[in-house]
Amino acid sequence: MTEVPELGRLENREIACLVGVAPKTSESGRKVGKAQIKGGRFYARKALYMSALVAMRHNRKMKAFYQRLVDSGKAAKVALVAVMRKIIVCLNAMIKNNNFYLDS
Repeated sequence: MTEVPELGRLENREIACLVGVAPKTSESGRKVGKAQIKGGRFYARKALYMSALVAMRHNRKMKAFYQRLVDSGKAAKVALVAVMRKIIVCLNAMIKNNNFYLDS
């Protein structure tokens, strides 16, 4: 959390971009490019990656979310990045609303 002191003060899209888990498309004219994730704060992104690996194995909501994406045809890494984004958005909302995480 020290890598992202803006948590709780920015919108979800902004915080996802800041960490580097928001998809960025590179399209121009008729050229249709792939959506990629890159940039963002390096250490925050690494910590979020490891958190997502643990969450998708041990948190039943995140595990179900990850599995639903993989079952619908998404690549494993794409689904993992979606879990990363979900975690950072959840953290942002928790800090903004001064709530605890309830896994219910």
